[in-house]
Amino acid sequence: MKEIVIHVCEEETWVALLEDRSLVELYLERSANERIVGNIYRGRVENVLPGMQAAFVDIGLERNAFLYVDDARPQKRRGRPAAKRAKGSRAPINRILQPGQKVVVQVVKEPIGSKGARVTTHITLPGRNLVLMPHVDYAGVSRRIVAEKERERLRELAENLRPKGMGLIVRTAAEGKEGIEELQQDLDFLQRLWARIRRRMRKGPTPALLYKDLDLVYRIMRDLYTDDIERVTVDSREVLEKILYLLDIYAPHLKERVYYYAPEQDILLSYGLEAELERALKRRVWLKSGGYLVFDQTEALTAIDVNTGKYVGTTNLADTVLKTNLEAAKEIARQLRLRNVGGIIIIDFIDMNTKEAQATVLAALQEELSKDKVKGRVLGLTQLGLVEMTRKKARQSLANILMKYCPNCGGKGRVLTEETVALLVKRRISRLLREGKIPALLVEVHSAVAAYLIGSGGSNLEELEKHFGIPIYIKGHDNMHIEDISLKAFRSEAELAQYYRPVSEGEKVILRVEEPHISNPRDGISRIHGYVIDIEGGGDLVGQRLNVEVTKVFRTYAKARILSRVKEVPTV
Repeated sequence: MKEIVIHVCEEETWVALLEDRSLVELYLERSANERIVGNIYRGRVENVLPGMQAAFVDIGLERNAFLYVDDARPQKRRGRPAAKRAKGSRAPINRILQPGQKVVVQVVKEPIGSKGARVTTHITLPGRNLVLMPHVDYAGVSRRIVAEKERERLRELAENLRPKGMGLIVRTAAEGKEGIEELQQDLDFLQRLWARIRRRMRKGPTPALLYKDLDLVYRIMRDLYTDDIERVTVDSREVLEKILYLLDIYAPHLKERVYYYAPEQDILLSYGLEAELERALKRRVWLKSGGYLVFDQTEALTAIDVNTGKYVGTTNLADTVLKTNLEAAKEIARQLRLRNVGGIIIIDFIDMNTKEAQATVLAALQEELSKDKVKGRVLGLTQLGLVEMTRKKARQSLANILMKYCPNCGGKGRVLTEETVALLVKRRISRLLREGKIPALLVEVHSAVAAYLIGSGGSNLEELEKHFGIPIYIKGHDNMHIEDISLKAFRSEAELAQYYRPVSEGEKVILRVEEPHISNPRDGISRIHGYVIDIEGGGDLVGQRLNVEVTKVFRTYAKARILSRVKEVPTV
């Protein structure tokens, strides 16, 4: 069973495609970041790069769009004919386009990361059943229609329909349709649309938006809602009415499958969409058998590793490996669609000993990928036994839409260990002391690094001071990044001690017990700006606020005794 679930709120729209109640595709559109694929612009050529056989075109966005020579149709320029190319050859980009030239382009790929949008001068206008191509002169049929008789019938139909000097492609939605009325209606709409765009081409500023593609819900109804979808569920009454109006034009027989979902219920929770989305953003994906997949995405390619994990099988190793790989093949195809992964993909299945097992797994992967509307191609096994495949990049991946690079690790996904940072601290101190004499030094780091630098009973700190020959105080902060280091020089140890110690002997303070003492569980530990307070007898009072008196103050910690418990005031 295939189903479309639509969630609409003020800030964003979710469209989920489910197969047998399992999420396989998710489309997200946010009001602050609308997609631009399909939009048509009048732009200005900024740079022509013969070495790359490409041009950069200003279409009014933050970054210039990229136009490759194969996507550049020879343009007529005032007083000069369009550049001609010999049959079977390609005219160089500097004969097709010149800097400052105006050109009408359509976006075919979203801007991703630091790259601008990719554009083409070969305009296409999609309807529900047909795609109009104003600048070509042939008729074609969607590759997803595989029956040769049906392909010939539809191609002949399109050839008879297409306007002179224009091209048509018959879409998958038209498969099996006998009447010409629906196709003619589609064509009339697309011709009117193209006429409007042509009128806008002739006047106005450059760059300019000439045509904006339909919003997400309209595109889904046009492109995804076909006869094999058994149900559409939407939680917005306004969007429901728009869908029904659109279906009145495109496919009245599909209106009865559209249902309204009461807004008092949460459609995302009911269908488990948030949980599935969270799973799709994780690096590790667990399989039902107990095996798991690991996704590592880089700019160049996506690597997928298959592991048996908790699955140990029931008969023999070869059987266990084959079953895990078959389950993995199905889940990988689903995850590629769900995550919208594009480009080069390398899959490291668990090693299989026989050619038959390898062929079985590759066939299973091919079968699952055939359900994907985005074109994918399995290239086979490399010499190292890795499966190599590609999937067309059409829109941003879920990770690019919903996530950003970690500002702390810079996208590495790892941070330095406490030991590594501690050694870095020592090198920084050495460099600082080479610059001049320092009477006393305060080192501020993450609490875990501070604990490592101080050591058990202050042994590491003692060695550190002995090595450098100056008083060194270590201060830990939970809110510092583990790789951050701050060194502060003081004119004397007395000045440093006054700055460093937040409490003095005899001082009364209110503290919350954070945890039991690691080596003396009877005592409790609290902290003031990273400075440790050892509360005698506070080990059983974790989480409670206490009125304490400081009894002893040391370099790295202070001792305190309990005066009374602080009564918690309930909040309303």
